[in-house]
Amino acid sequence: MKVERNHRISCSMPSIYLISAVQFHRRFRSTVIQAGRKYPNLDECYQKNSSKFWDNFYKLHKNKFFKDRHYLEKDWGQYFSDDAHSPNGKVVLEVGCGAGNTIFPLVAAYPKIYVQACDISPHAVALVKSHLEFREDRVNAFVCDVTADNLLKRINPSSVDVITLIFMLSAVSPYKMPGILQNIKRVLKPDGYVLLRDYAVGDFAQVMLEAKNQMIGESFYVRGDGTCSFYFSEDFLSTLFLQAGFKTVNISTYCKQIKNRHKNITMDRRWIRAVFKWE
Repeated sequence: MKVERNHRISCSMPSIYLISAVQFHRRFRSTVIQAGRKYPNLDECYQKNSSKFWDNFYKLHKNKFFKDRHYLEKDWGQYFSDDAHSPNGKVVLEVGCGAGNTIFPLVAAYPKIYVQACDISPHAVALVKSHLEFREDRVNAFVCDVTADNLLKRINPSSVDVITLIFMLSAVSPYKMPGILQNIKRVLKPDGYVLLRDYAVGDFAQVMLEAKNQMIGESFYVRGDGTCSFYFSEDFLSTLFLQAGFKTVNISTYCKQIKNRHKNITMDRRWIRAVFKWE
């Protein structure tokens, strides 16, 4: 199968809130000290507390931080539309659903689609259920840590047509990524697809995190609020999915320069987009 690789322009994303490592440890000193005693490795320390950090994130920002992802219909509409295999509508699993910025554009654009949606943050799931457009016959939202919780306890095996990972995989340690792919594969139908969009190596946010000495692993960083971010290369991502039994349909790196006139700086933003198929 031919793998498409290209470089295109993507839409802008909100800037990432950064503070120095010193400020972070002052703000969360008790949490870091307690976790550090139990988990000497920084990577493990932050990952073990990721549910708390992401819950604090959504309590603070609610549904205002990320914009609704209406570009999904344009970029990947063919994967969400009805076909001969799913004439009554596709079943989509949104992993890391946050406040529903992927869910509700999809539900609005595709009347037959049914969305299984999970997130590590209980507050994020509560935001989804409180959304004005939330309907239980269209969306099943639940709390799940896909690095540890078996999805089969909530979703039937081989029942999902499409899985979306939108700025989700980067939030976990690269050591836990293979386990996540095995977990989602249990509920994906044969010939099902995984659609991914995430941060790419060389992104402005990575450069800023590097400058602030907030790296806790190779290409893996902690932000000022305790949440983490990994930055993908095309080779790393395609190899990761290949080793999990997926084929790469296409993979792209998007680049865009964004001018911050207030601070008089130019930000080179980079995102990666990919489609994988389980055969």
